[in-house]
Amino acid sequence: MKHWMSVPSRVPDHAAAAAAAERQDTLTKPPGSLGRLEALAIQLASLQSRKRPRVDKVHIAVFAGDHGVAAEGISAFPQAVTGEMLRNFASGGAAIAVLARELGANLDVVNLGTVNDPGEIEGVRREVIASSTANFRHVPAMADDELDAALNAGVRSVARASADGAELFIGGDMGIGNTTAASALACALLGEKPEILAGPGTGLDKQGVAHKVVVIGDALRTHAGADSVREKLRCLGGFEIAALVGAYVAAAQCGMPVLVDGFITSTAALAAVAMRPDARPWMIFAHRSHERGHGRVLDALQAEPLLDLHMRLGEASGAAVAVPLLRMACTLHGSMATFAEAGVSEA
Repeated sequence: MKHWMSVPSRVPDHAAAAAAAERQDTLTKPPGSLGRLEALAIQLASLQSRKRPRVDKVHIAVFAGDHGVAAEGISAFPQAVTGEMLRNFASGGAAIAVLARELGANLDVVNLGTVNDPGEIEGVRREVIASSTANFRHVPAMADDELDAALNAGVRSVARASADGAELFIGGDMGIGNTTAASALACALLGEKPEILAGPGTGLDKQGVAHKVVVIGDALRTHAGADSVREKLRCLGGFEIAALVGAYVAAAQCGMPVLVDGFITSTAALAAVAMRPDARPWMIFAHRSHERGHGRVLDALQAEPLLDLHMRLGEASGAAVAVPLLRMACTLHGSMATFAEAGVSEA
């Protein structure tokens, strides 16, 4: 049986893009005067195979998982927060829960394993792999079967989004220690030094960041033999990061546009594109995170994000904030009058 990761991504609909571009040229405005909003509408048209795209139905998946490397003291917050935040997501108090409610989006919260296990929670999907990854400073973060379980959790979330008729997929993350994991993974994928990519995460001071750099450096030496993208992800990633990788690949395979959030999710996108380069056209990048390494990852993906609000929360919050921009791009594209309809003289 063919492994799902080897299935090619859908090809964007160039005819739909051409039709959308032709429509843009007939709208009552100087050509290009709506800037990137025009390009967004045309891009979404190609990804949705629609002359007039829509992003009314949005699926937001937040994957949560704990990290063994938290034992190294690389976070300003205690590890118990990961499990506690699952309750906050479900009760509607977290930023992404507020934003999803405001957008009318479906919020799919997936518990992949926390040290502080909250048990069954209404509104949280329980797909626990283990209580956390292993401490990758010394050993691989995941065993092979754990990595597969995490990847498949992302694939299943996209399947739920597709079954629900979603027009846009957004992936989010929650996990104390995951900026350390993302920094380590990005370093391995890009051949970069940890002092370039490692930032304060949840609010580390200079001494804390320096310690984080040392821990990541040790991890990179420990796993220097990880030669494939999959092995780098297995050794240095996290359950939620791997789930995002699986989701991004699956979304491209089924032809669903993805709006990528911040540093953690962009690092997952980097790994997904390294595994399946044809997934890249399905990604739109929401914002430039204030986390130090995000710019380098965006550059590697040749991504120009829509917003720069100095956000660094994660949870898919930056992507959710960008959804109204996509909606406005689609509404302008679909609802503005043409020169002929309005009786306005063309240039």
